[in-house]
Amino acid sequence: MAQEIPTAEAAKEDVLIQYVVIRKDLVETMKWPLGSVISQGCHAAVAAVWMHRGDPDTIEYCSPEKIDTMHKVTLEVKGEIQLLNLSKKLAEASIDHKLWIEQPENLPTCLATKPCWKSRVSSHFKKLKLCS
Repeated sequence: MAQEIPTAEAAKEDVLIQYVVIRKDLVETMKWPLGSVISQGCHAAVAAVWMHRGDPDTIEYCSPEKIDTMHKVTLEVKGEIQLLNLSKKLAEASIDHKLWIEQPENLPTCLATKPCWKSRVSSHFKKLKLCS
């Protein structure tokens, strides 16, 4: 079977991206303030970058040339079970991420990937909706 060679156009569309996935039930059911939920996503994103600060993709994502053009997508899952299932699937696919567990409550609230090439990871997020 012949290997598909990406076109120049496809290569241009591939970007370093960080996915952040938030639990929708934190706002809808548990009545968390929106700012608190946003903070959870920020915690996960910063932790994922810091944990992988030596990774070449993270270094490029945070480089002076790209610092003002970061790509981040924030998605939602229904609740804790869906978040934990997604984290497990990402781990099985060797996609580095940080599952943020709020303390002292010990409550999984969100996750964030390390910066990754969109072409490598986007298929794992296609069924999720943009966070609204």
